[in-house]
Amino acid sequence: MQQVSTLAKVASAAPSASLPHWGIEEVMGLYEMPLMDLLWQAQGVHRANFDANAVQRSSLLSVKTGGCSEDCSYCSQSARYDTDTERERLMPLDEVIAAAKVAKDKGASRFCMGAAWKGPKDSDLDRVLDMVREVKALGMQTCVTLGMLKDGQAEKLKDAGLDYYNHNLDTDKDFYGQVIKTHTHDDRLDTLDQVRGAGINVCSGGIIGMGESRKNRAALIVQLANLPQPPESVPINNLVPIPGTPMAENPRLDPFEFVRTIAAARITMPRSWVRLSAGRQEMSDELQAMCFLAGANSIFYGERLLTTGNPDVERDEALFARLGLKAI
Repeated sequence: MQQVSTLAKVASAAPSASLPHWGIEEVMGLYEMPLMDLLWQAQGVHRANFDANAVQRSSLLSVKTGGCSEDCSYCSQSARYDTDTERERLMPLDEVIAAAKVAKDKGASRFCMGAAWKGPKDSDLDRVLDMVREVKALGMQTCVTLGMLKDGQAEKLKDAGLDYYNHNLDTDKDFYGQVIKTHTHDDRLDTLDQVRGAGINVCSGGIIGMGESRKNRAALIVQLANLPQPPESVPINNLVPIPGTPMAENPRLDPFEFVRTIAAARITMPRSWVRLSAGRQEMSDELQAMCFLAGANSIFYGERLLTTGNPDVERDEALFARLGLKAI
């Protein structure tokens, strides 16, 4: 009966229909389907809403690295952990624009800028606003991830021309306290509310492989899908264990569980861009192809993410050619 209920929801997810409300047990039902059946359903939803052979490419630049006061257990940028990530000041505007031009020349359509802050000071935000304006002038979509926002900051970003604000939920509310203690899950939701209220597209997803259960993963998908409006972009990160962080020794997640998470995100958020994010460098071409079949249609593009590696451009170009994918 669970599968019948799930298929009814999938059928209602056509572009003209309102999105359904999802329950944890329903999404658990997706995870528990035979993998081939799950892929079939996810691909059907994907084709009903997107070009099945088109993949959006975003480039990510750390404009301010390290020294963050937060205690996110997966993150090398926390000042609380002894990692190889060095603390750096906010990058000069000309260096950011030069990096954006390189990303555009290599085929990225969106340029994302990340800063390791709990939240930006107004003086720092003013410099980021200049970055947004200049990148926007290059004809690229703009995205920033700056931590938690104060009242009025989202409106300033909107006025500067920001297209997307990234603020991941990371994991579900019940598991959140085992990953982060210096702020709450509700704090993250408050920033998403401010971003949405300012009229900026929301980019929000999570990290899997942090020791959470399958039910935690299903609950994260439910929390994202059941937001008043689902995120326009949903990055799904596969934990990269970083020496010096509390999660340095975490075992690698079963690759098929990652594929199931991509499929669950696609089925429950049919109109969102689902992005393969951190951890893609460790994935085989075959695993990436399976993720695209499951409904992923966005990647981070370029040799570096914020502090971790990413497949080089040549490898991605070769993969796109082998699979007959087109970049958008």
